Parts: sequence; structure tokens; C-alpha cells
Amino acid sequence: MMSGKHYKGQEVSCCIKYFIFGFNIIFWLLGVAFLGIGLWAWNEKGVLSNISSITDLGGFDPVWLFLVVGGVMFILGFAGCIGALRENTLLLKFFSVFLGIIFFLELTAGILAFVFKDWIKDQLNFFINNNIRAYRDDIDLQNLIDFTQEYWECCGAFGADDWNLNIYFNCTDSNPSREKCGVPFSCCTKDPAEDVINTQCGYDVRAKSDAEQKTYIHVKGCVPQFEKWLQDNLTIVAGIFIGIALLQIFGICLAQNLVSDIEAVRASCLFS
Repeated sequence: MMSGKHYKGQEVSCCIKYFIFGFNIIFWLLGVAFLGIGLWAWNEKGVLSNISSITDLGGFDPVWLFLVVGGVMFILGFAGCIGALRENTLLLKFFSVFLGIIFFLELTAGILAFVFKDWIKDQLNFFINNNIRAYRDDIDLQNLIDFTQEYWECCGAFGADDWNLNIYFNCTDSNPSREKCGVPFSCCTKDPAEDVINTQCGYDVRAKSDAEQKTYIHVKGCVPQFEKWLQDNLTIVAGIFIGIALLQIFGICLAQNLVSDIEAVRASCLFS
């Protein structure tokens, strides 16, 4: 009978056990933080009081990033933390299998992205244009688009005219908006001498000639600018992905090692 007995400290590797525990408790707390930020953002937008409004947004809600990433981190961190602390082989196996599935999906996505580059570009174009349509519908989406256009010094998916897709910025005669034939301020070229952002700098700018537009706004699209950024920072991006992959493999190996130790201890106790 094993009830009431404890395994000897040396029989299960304390280093591996508490390393997995310590790493995963940090991971778990980060997951809780991400989930908290996501739920707080939804609460501020009134989504939690009206769940049906989740489907109302035509574009991408950035809050989903926090909720999905936070949920995955929470589940992984909980399984790894409790599994290591309680020497629960079921949770540890779940942790390593779940981490393995994520690694496999990342590897598959990377290979497919390399093989189907043109298709990925088309999907990125569709994604950006779909969110341009919903630019004014959600403040988080608006901030994400503005950050993207400012960071990569771009405008629209492939050019400023993509903003014709938005009901407030299109150049049609029936558009009563003051922003007609304009672009968001994030498309504007920045004057280093200006301390305050001119949020009206994009008004009527697309009514000007192409040559004049270049003096006021960034005319390159975000898709080609992203491609250029990726090429310029390929070593850093590849290093980050390789580092994440190695960390995942390391975590899987540690969890499997700990499972083997625990099962060996239990087997030795049964036959002793």
C-alpha cells in the first residue's frame, strides 16, 4: 500500500520539478494578466453586458488576441505548474502534448506561409481591407490600424486609395463626411517640429494629384512595407522563432523526463 507514504526527495529530480513549476507559474500569471486585460477591454466597450455585440464588428477585434493568447497561456501554465508540484503525470502529459501540438501548428504554418506566399499576401490584403471598412466601428481596431500605419509608414493595404472602402473616407459624391477623400492621420508624414499630432492632416488629401499626395502622406501600402520590414529584419525574426521553438522543445523534454522519473519511482515502490 502506498497511501500515506511520500517518495524520497532524491528519487524525483527536484531541479526539473521546481524548474517546471517556477517557469509555468510565471507563464500562468501572464495568462491571467492577458485574460484580465481582454475582459477589462470588453467590459469598457460594453461587450460583457451585451454578448451578442461580439459578432457586430465587421473587422478584427484586437481583444481576441489577448483572450486567445491568455487562454492558451493560462491552460498550459496551470497544467505545467500543478502537474510538476503535485507530480501529476496526467497533467504533465497534457502539458507536453498540448505544447507539442502548438509547436506542430507553428511549424506547419511557417512551411505553408513559405510555400504559399502569394496566397498569404492576398489574405493579408483581404484582412487589411476588411478592417479598413470597420475602422470607425471599434476604438481598439482603430488604434491597431493607426499604430500599423505609423510604425511601417504606410497607408492602406497597397495604397492610400484603399481607404475608398471606408464609408467615411471614400470619394463618392454621396458621401457627406468631412473626412471625404481623406485618410486617417496615421497615414500622414510627420513633421519633427510638431509636438502635437494634427489629426486633420489627412483631410481632402486624396483629392490632390499623386505628386502632391507624397508631400503629405505615405503612399506605400502596408503589405509591401511589411514585406520589406520582414526582409530587413529576417535574422532577428528567424532568431525569435527559433528561440521560441527551442524553448517549446526544451519544455516538452523536461516534462517527459519528469513523467519518466515519477513513473519509475512509483514502479519501484510497487515492487519494493
